[in-house]
Amino acid sequence: MKLNTISLLGCALFFMISCNEQQAKTAVESSETENANVIETSKEEPTKPEETEFYEPVPPKVTLGKNGVPNDAIVLFDGENLENWVSSNDESSAAQWHVNEDGSMTVNDKTGNIQTKQNFGSVQLHIEWKSPADVQGENQSRANSGVFLQKRYEVQVLDNNDNPTYVNGQVGSIYKQSVPLAMASNPTGEWNSYDIIYHAPEFNAEGDKTKPATITVLHNGILVQDHFEIEGTTEYIGWPKNDAHGKAPLMLQDHGDNSRVSFRNIWVREL
Repeated sequence: MKLNTISLLGCALFFMISCNEQQAKTAVESSETENANVIETSKEEPTKPEETEFYEPVPPKVTLGKNGVPNDAIVLFDGENLENWVSSNDESSAAQWHVNEDGSMTVNDKTGNIQTKQNFGSVQLHIEWKSPADVQGENQSRANSGVFLQKRYEVQVLDNNDNPTYVNGQVGSIYKQSVPLAMASNPTGEWNSYDIIYHAPEFNAEGDKTKPATITVLHNGILVQDHFEIEGTTEYIGWPKNDAHGKAPLMLQDHGDNSRVSFRNIWVREL
């Protein structure tokens, strides 16, 4: 009987100590919350408009020149020549695509992809393209090409006018990854534009991706990709890959099936 009384007293004492510890913890957390609120609201509410006005840093002035090219852009193709491009099959060889009298260039069938001599990371890219007016082929074999960011991530180029295909491979898609928000193509044989905002992925010292690439695409001024997080490399078969990389070329695709896609007015602004 005496032992039971001692045990009960011990349990009661333990319960009281636990309650006190919990109360102390709650008090500390409450105090931290109150302090956070004090810090959060410690600044006095502005009473004059100039107290919330800033005059620095002053944004650089950008002006538009011929064909709407910004004065701070890097012009990659202006219709004169392919001096800023090389063959993707052999980077020591000049690009073998056709330069046309109208200031455009056209895929030279089965000569391979072409890519910029310069490497890029995050960019604003403007590029115009068109399919041939005389329709040949269907599905993925009609005016198929692609714009590859960092030689890895493809924005699809395709004539989808009266030509259905799998939607994550149609014009304006991030190929095999993201379906476009709209079908915004001009009629077959007419010029289209892509305006692309691309932020490159980031990797740590171990080669692990710490931040995905993101891309926004306007097709003829219509939003078709809205800050999409790119899953990895564009793969025809298999899942996207995420090997670490740095800056890399912009690449244009020769689909190898007489696509005859033409391009013009290509420029980038580094972000």
